Amino acid sequence: MFLNRKRLYILYGSIFFIFLFLVLRLIYLQIISSENLINSGNKRSLRIQNILKSRGVITDRMGRLLAVDIPVYSVWVDPQEISKCNGVYNDISSWSVISKILNIPIKKLFVLLNEHHTDRFVYLSRQVDSIVVQKIKKLKLSGIYIQQESKRYYPAGSSAAHLIGITNIDNQGIEGVEKSFDSWLSGCPKTRLVRQDRSRQVVEEIALLNHGCSPKSITLSIDERLQFVAYQELSNAVSLNKAESGSIVLIDINTGEILAMANSPSYDPNNFSIIDQSVMRNRAITDSFEPGSTIKPIVIMMALEHKVIEKDTIINTLPYVIHGHRIKDVSLHNELTISDILKKSSNVGISRLALSMPVSVLIDTYIKFGIGEMTNIGLIGENKGRIYSDIKYYSAIEHAALSYGYGLMLTPLQLAKVYATIGGMGLSRPISIIKIDNPVSLISSENQVFSESLVRTVIDMMDVTTLSNSGCCKAAIEGYRVAVKTGTIKKVGPHGKYINRYIACMAGVAPSSNPRFALAVVINDPKNGRYYGGSVSAPVFRSVMSSALKIMNVNPDFLQK
Repeated sequence: MFLNRKRLYILYGSIFFIFLFLVLRLIYLQIISSENLINSGNKRSLRIQNILKSRGVITDRMGRLLAVDIPVYSVWVDPQEISKCNGVYNDISSWSVISKILNIPIKKLFVLLNEHHTDRFVYLSRQVDSIVVQKIKKLKLSGIYIQQESKRYYPAGSSAAHLIGITNIDNQGIEGVEKSFDSWLSGCPKTRLVRQDRSRQVVEEIALLNHGCSPKSITLSIDERLQFVAYQELSNAVSLNKAESGSIVLIDINTGEILAMANSPSYDPNNFSIIDQSVMRNRAITDSFEPGSTIKPIVIMMALEHKVIEKDTIINTLPYVIHGHRIKDVSLHNELTISDILKKSSNVGISRLALSMPVSVLIDTYIKFGIGEMTNIGLIGENKGRIYSDIKYYSAIEHAALSYGYGLMLTPLQLAKVYATIGGMGLSRPISIIKIDNPVSLISSENQVFSESLVRTVIDMMDVTTLSNSGCCKAAIEGYRVAVKTGTIKKVGPHGKYINRYIACMAGVAPSSNPRFALAVVINDPKNGRYYGGSVSAPVFRSVMSSALKIMNVNPDFLQK
């Protein structure tokens, strides 16, 4: 009896002390160490999560999609969880299937998981489609998870790749409009404090830290139809002439909007893995060149304005020598009218006019046309070209060379802008890659470089309907008057001297009776026997300008009987 009571006391005592220990432990955990424990738990489960919304879409002026987000998925693993389940070797057959589905060698998969066995998050593959996801889900493997995200899709493909650009795997802009307007397109992410479980799934939203800002869409000034035509015609010419590259820019003279900007060779923006980095730059804004004879109409305008000549003046065009440099033309002419100087593209004639004016006049006028200045269309990587404003850099021969386009540098975009100013009857307008809804608002930024009557005189001299014997005749468009000028420019070799390699270009406006479009075509280093602008670039000019006139419903102005 006594023994049983003693056992009972021992039992009661044990229960009491156990209860006391639990109470003390509870007090310790809930009161004394509660803050440390809460902090420790929060470190393991609380996360700041950025919620990115889909990027804004990019459309052409008519609302056609040029860049849009599409849903894709990422496959990631928790190596620590996989290790607790005896690793890959626990289900080697299923992981072999994963290897085949994701196209990852099984050995590489083993190495990846072993190297990160203490980590809780490692990507296996990004931007996979729903078919791959369904195959992985059927395997029901522990430690492998699916995360939805988005990637960019470009409906226009290669034709607008340089202009639109691309995003990286995290959907951040890295080229073109995507990069230049990245903050606008991506907005600001919403930030929240959440609690996650061991598989990184959100189980509780604690607080909203930042509401973020919504991405915005962009409507570009380009017309997707004209962009495609420009790219196709340019690519055909680059291929046919075995050229290194080519660029083309089309501008609406009335608004300054860029309707097409293309380069060749191009790349497929929807297949980032095979993109050749060397063809990614937008040559229309990054590559500058000496414009050659395409600059001559400006010199004629200067000479007319400064009363050096009248429009019917006849100029001596026999070759002459300046400081040991012989200036001559391709064909010998004793004398030419001002109009014929443009038609025959006479270096002798145009340089005599330039030498009759101070070099500062040429420099100042070129700058007024935007040469050596940024166009400010907002695209990252633009080259402003080059022209030295200090006259001390110019000897007599350099003064003369300025008149036929040597000694200054501009981009294809700047050349198109020069001719947009000519087509605007001397009125220089800002140009834009963004659609302009209210052109009237830009009037304060316009600048009259030359008088309308003077520019009209020179445009008439450039009209291809009167140039049947010149290299410009291949630019003629049935039903329309077209004013153009070609350029064939020698390239500078690796040792700083001119070599027998060329840039063939053509620039002009149409319809010349009331110009609506300015177009510049530049083809770099043609190697198929022909290299003159009138042979290489003129057919591209004709095809693209003809398409622009018809697609934009511009009435013919030259109906022959």
